Amino acid sequence: ALYIVNVERNGKIIYTWKGNQRNTHIGLYDLQTKQNEHLYVFEKDLHIISCSVNNERTLLAVSFCQYTEEDGTSQLLQSVSKYLTLLIEVHPVNNVRVLKAVDSSVRVQFLYPVEGRNSSTESHLLLVSEDKYIEQFDIRVVAEEHKVVIQKSGQLPRAKVVDDLVWAQWDMMEQRLFYIVPKESKSTLRCVQFYPDENFNSILESHLDIAVNDTQLKLVNFGYDYCQDQDVASKSLNLQVFTSKAGGLCVCCSLASDIPHEIMYSIYFLHKGYNKTFTVSLERTESHQLKEVAFMNLDYYVAAYLPGQFLHLLNIQHPDLLCYSLFLTGEDARIDTLQNCSIRCPWASAALDCEAGSLYDVSISDSALLQFLQKSKRDCERLAALHCALLYFQHTEDLEMQIIQWISENMSTCHSFDPIQEFIIASLYCRMCPETQNLDKLLPYTSLHDWIGVVPGVICATDIIALPILEFQSSKGFWEKLNSNLESVKYAEPHLHYQSNVLRREWRNLSEEVRSILFGLLFISFCDLCLFTNQREERRTTVYLRNIFENAKKVLSHLDAWDSEARLVPLFEEEDYQQQLLMGLMVAQLKDHLMRHLQYVGKKKIDQIVLDYVANLLNLVHRIMKEVWRRYQLHSRVFCFDEKGSAGEFAVFHIMSRILEAANGMCMPLPPGFHTLHLGLGVRCLPLHTLLHYIDNGVLQLTETCVRKLLKDLDDTEKNEKLKFSIVMRLPEALGQKVRQYWNHPKNANLIARKYVKLLLEKLGNRQCSRPIPERLSVPVEFLPLNYLTNMLTEIENQGVHPCEKQDHVNARFVEETALKHTMTLLGLKYS
Repeated sequence: ALYIVNVERNGKIIYTWKGNQRNTHIGLYDLQTKQNEHLYVFEKDLHIISCSVNNERTLLAVSFCQYTEEDGTSQLLQSVSKYLTLLIEVHPVNNVRVLKAVDSSVRVQFLYPVEGRNSSTESHLLLVSEDKYIEQFDIRVVAEEHKVVIQKSGQLPRAKVVDDLVWAQWDMMEQRLFYIVPKESKSTLRCVQFYPDENFNSILESHLDIAVNDTQLKLVNFGYDYCQDQDVASKSLNLQVFTSKAGGLCVCCSLASDIPHEIMYSIYFLHKGYNKTFTVSLERTESHQLKEVAFMNLDYYVAAYLPGQFLHLLNIQHPDLLCYSLFLTGEDARIDTLQNCSIRCPWASAALDCEAGSLYDVSISDSALLQFLQKSKRDCERLAALHCALLYFQHTEDLEMQIIQWISENMSTCHSFDPIQEFIIASLYCRMCPETQNLDKLLPYTSLHDWIGVVPGVICATDIIALPILEFQSSKGFWEKLNSNLESVKYAEPHLHYQSNVLRREWRNLSEEVRSILFGLLFISFCDLCLFTNQREERRTTVYLRNIFENAKKVLSHLDAWDSEARLVPLFEEEDYQQQLLMGLMVAQLKDHLMRHLQYVGKKKIDQIVLDYVANLLNLVHRIMKEVWRRYQLHSRVFCFDEKGSAGEFAVFHIMSRILEAANGMCMPLPPGFHTLHLGLGVRCLPLHTLLHYIDNGVLQLTETCVRKLLKDLDDTEKNEKLKFSIVMRLPEALGQKVRQYWNHPKNANLIARKYVKLLLEKLGNRQCSRPIPERLSVPVEFLPLNYLTNMLTEIENQGVHPCEKQDHVNARFVEETALKHTMTLLGLKYS
């Protein structure tokens, strides 16, 4: 039988087996080349405890037991040490040196240089003694003819690394030693970092409220001696330390429970400053299946796995809300190759089956996750799966399409969160954060502020713990990111994330101001507004407004530059001052937010980040629209108002309503033209009373493009007249003055005349014009004659008061003619 005894940093696996003559062989398997190499053979039956080979494969360190318990009596009479540790020259096989001959077990581990470094003439070996100490041997080799030998014949230089430890774990990929020393009633976790320049130093200290058995040393990832490890594991705490590329540091340990068929385990999120203890009630309680929880590092997640029972994927980067951790049971939790076995995690995304001697790559399957998302019935499962799909996997067009399809089918079934908001916020977070360090602490990753739901079968208790202490002068990589995470916790992390509260308030205030400007200049266009603001430089607010609209123009031009896909008409093809105002405001406020915390990045880079963020936001909304449009096979006929909408159009209208609701909830801009498209579908799909109800409640917004097309294209049947008149009556003043002229109908003319008289008299009052007042009659007149009204309006116009300067046909004569037509219609007479 083959037994794996160690896995080195370069992925080479050291294993042993017994030959025909009961010789003990040691071999090396290369995962990259799939080649085996024979290293050494002992011509006797030995129990190999630990092996390690240096990076150059010139030295082999071996620790083994010289005799078994059955042989113990005869060996004791000869005063033979039970355990022997050897250093063997294997290039080629040559000298053998004894490093230790003791009665306590020893583990060996060579240090490895950084990848790509040339072969070295010096190697460094760690010896871990069962007597609770670790020391480092420095071994220099020289080349003699066709062999490599140890240079010194005397004792090898060595240094004590740590003493009095009760638990230790080796991180071979990053060359780190985590260990625990008992301290009063608590335990202290420390870390020693080994560097390529042959130095090492203690870099971390953290106090944990964990009771560790101090009678026997427990080792993790210092080779694999299954028999001895099983014996120690039965008496020691199951504890492991995991790190992530983003600077996460977790301590995972299983706890004893007083209640039968109940499993407890704790995860200390040291980079966040709190500990979560989980209590799981098991569904099936066959005693022969109950084993200890196995922990695996998936970088973004830590997996707590109990074969045959559950698989708990705990989010390392965002562990605050329980709904972002995925708890699976039954068949969903089944890992076919890891059933009822002793599992170890030698490095991130790897699992070693110590019983079978098999090493596996472990990752989350995107197809299985999407299937789970499709069939999930609980919000906690949907939210965790959606979050995992968006942030764990690399974004692909196919993945986005499947998620959008799921969202369109499940909008109404998600009660505790909005899937559109989660999709947009998480997608933006995933796309933007890799660009700049620490950006992940400033951008929102979720639309939820809290979550009060429960995960069936799981009870979670959270405790605040002290932050670890880091001791280093300057360091890159993991330690720098961990230090940044700890700093963000110290300075109230939730407040660092960008929020839209101020944006919403500012948008409302500026919208009122812009609306008043447009009302004062009834026929102004967006370009005219910019000219108008240029003429009023003295007003600070107006200058600010002009800058805001300039920001919006930059976003849209930036979007045009890298989005060559065909777009849905009329998205991005019309001016929408409300949405452009919101775009510009978001750019300004997000830029201020990032400048406060990322000054070292520079203004130019921050400007680029902000433009990318808002442009990507608009593009995501457009992507949703395109996928939905394609799914329901809609075409340009949605703007033909003489036909009733199809079932597909009604479904798209409903989805657009939910997009609008999501955007309003997050104060998020929408692509210009969105409201026109939404209103066009509403006119086709909704009965009149429902359409008007949606307009009155702000679900549908009247836009110039859509209203103008509706007034021009629809004929004046009784039904259409009712629709047109209802729309015209609800138009804002500025918009109404621009589009009413497109409906040549007595009702519309009557409305225009009334509005004209009202505006003319209001302007007269504001200007305080002096004009001769006709002599009052002695008898009060209840209704003024039409010619009296016409003469009065003409006199006012002659003084230069023109409320509708761009509509030359609207004047006193128009009012007179409209009044006559309306009167004749009421009398049932024909006007000529």
